[in-house]
Parts: sequence; structure tokens; C-alpha cells
Amino acid sequence: MTTSAPTAEIIGILGGMGPAATADFYAKLVAATPGSSDQDHLRTVIWSDPTIPDRTEALLGDGPDPTPWLLDGSRVLREAGATVIAIPCNTAHAFVPRIAGHVGLPIVHMIGETARHLTTLSPRMHTVGLLATTGTVRAGLYQEWLNRFGIRLLLPHTTSQNDEVMTAIHAVKAGTRDARTTALLARAAQRLTEQGAQAVIAGCTEIPLGLPGEAVKVPLVDPALVLAQALIRRARAEGRIEQVG
Repeated sequence: MTTSAPTAEIIGILGGMGPAATADFYAKLVAATPGSSDQDHLRTVIWSDPTIPDRTEALLGDGPDPTPWLLDGSRVLREAGATVIAIPCNTAHAFVPRIAGHVGLPIVHMIGETARHLTTLSPRMHTVGLLATTGTVRAGLYQEWLNRFGIRLLLPHTTSQNDEVMTAIHAVKAGTRDARTTALLARAAQRLTEQGAQAVIAGCTEIPLGLPGEAVKVPLVDPALVLAQALIRRARAEGRIEQVG
């Protein structure tokens, strides 16, 4: 067993969007961290605020701007000792530019990390599909990042987006994870693979809760897991985690 001395690095998780996705992200962070004892894991502060207004509704002009809540939550994490912030919500990243300069802490960008991760896959990714909230799609978050790496992005058509993807996301948020929810997401993913998607991005943190990887014929990329791995690499680079084995 290898145990490294603690450093000042403390991960702040800005969560509550939704609560189940926040719990799932922390579980993924723990599972992905190398080590065999409590002391091998990362110090973490979680602020889970489910009162943050719906991000998609805000982006579509149907609800209040969540920026003040995100900024307040970031300040709570900073005052609690966090040295870096992770936001396990894809749609919330549309508001990161509005808070980044006011938080006083670095924010590890989940969508940027996912785009970089796609460039490491083999065979080389030329075309990928996206399952995400309508807010994430409309904001062009993945389109912007994937364009930087020359990767073409496929999106569900309007009917699939509304009747399959968003219906399933709302079901998971309501606590329903059943065969119907999985079937809705699997059908939406299949439509993308039939158009040539070499991988499908689970671009809403609720989607992996309702869509297991084996239900998709191509790799299902989980941005929450990618974010967890990026945080672990950052901690390892700073000496908080040593490679075990």
C-alpha cells in the first residue's frame, strides 16, 4: 500500500443538479481513486443545493437565471476550504463563464475534459452522438468543444429529443429508473449510431443512471467519470495520490 502525505488540495463539488447525479459522481470519484485505505482518498467538500433553478429552463427563457445560486455555492465551497471546483452537471457549464472570474478557484471543465478524452480513444473518433438536455444542446456546449478537435457531433431530431431523451431525464430526476427509461434512451442512442456515431456522449449526469453502457452498441462516454478521472490526475500531479500497483 502506498499512502502519500496530504496536501492543501481539496475538491469542492458544486452539486444538487440533481441530487442523485451528485451522489453518483462522488461514488465514481471514490471508485476511480487508486488506493486501499481511507487515507488514500481525496479530501472533498460537497455542496448539494437542489434549489438551484432549472438550467435548461433558464437557457430556453422559461425560468430564472441560476447564476447567483451557482456563485453562492462556489463561495460556500471556497469558504469550506475547497481549492478546486467540479460541477457534475453538463447544462450548468453554460453558466461557468459567468462565475469563473468571481469564484477565486479553478473550475475543472467537464465538457472540455470530455472533448479531450474523445481524442484519446481508438479508433480515432470522427463522429460522435450526444444525448443531453435541450438546454445543453441549445447552448452548443459540446458543439463548441468538439469543433476544436475536429470531431463532428450528431444530435437527436426534435421528436427524439423531446419524447425520448427529455422524458427519460425527467423520469430519472423523479426517481424512476426502470426498463422504460432505459428503452427510451437506448432508442435515442441507436438512432445516433445508425447515423454514424462511433460513440455516444451521456451528456446529462442523469443519463448514466438510466442507460447502462451495455445497452448501447458503441462506447457510451460518461462525462462525470471523465471529470472524476481528471480530478484524480490533477491530484496525482500535485503529489496527493501516488500510482498504486
